[in-house]
Amino acid sequence: MESLTDFPDPAAGHAAARTAEETARAALAGEGVHLMPPADVLACTGTDESAWARFTTHWDDLYEDEYAARRGTCRLRRYGHFSFMPATGELRLLPHTGFVQPGGTNPLYERVDRRFEPLTGAFVADPVLRALIGVLGRTAGALDTAERWSVKVHPFRVLATADGSGEPTPEGRHRDGVTLVSSLLVGRDNATGGESTVYGPEGEEMLSVTLDEPASLLLSDDRGTLHEVSPVRPSDAGAPARRDVLVTTLTPG
Repeated sequence: MESLTDFPDPAAGHAAARTAEETARAALAGEGVHLMPPADVLACTGTDESAWARFTTHWDDLYEDEYAARRGTCRLRRYGHFSFMPATGELRLLPHTGFVQPGGTNPLYERVDRRFEPLTGAFVADPVLRALIGVLGRTAGALDTAERWSVKVHPFRVLATADGSGEPTPEGRHRDGVTLVSSLLVGRDNATGGESTVYGPEGEEMLSVTLDEPASLLLSDDRGTLHEVSPVRPSDAGAPARRDVLVTTLTPG
């Protein structure tokens, strides 16, 4: 597990969290993309070292993504769907169903009813996840007004060996058909690549960054942008590369 060094001082956490959320909202409303550094994410979610360590263990309990495997990528994942009310903070897990992306978004999987294993009960109950969804729900308010957010949660682990690269986004440049899309780096090991790029509607590059510090959070307005992640390869060819992320999307509804 990667260690974090800049855990927030509880006495200063509330002020730091307010500032971080205000900065994120302003950037999303103005530019459509924002990179929230780990210190801000930890402050906003009230996460300390032991809570982060517990949170990362959920990535050791994922299942193979058979759809990605058909294209030669070793990707592990689960999936969950929540309802979040920003006015009250109510978060409710919805019944487990297939995951379908709308037309005009994902060239590989649009309108395909993909079936993934549900989130574990421990993951659903984890305070870090629940706090993060709250942060995202408040931040998404800069893009749209919603009495209730539809929140879709995807923990991913991509593995790669010297014989083949791991593809975090085998579909290439795409949209998710949502309002806000976010990618939280949970960890990476022995990995090169995995550069996240957000593009404007005409294909212009808006932001390109390699999430390499745990708790880094990339946010973008999916309505007017596209995104992709470059292949992951091992730094040391004698061992596999690993990249763990949490992708969370929000749409009014």
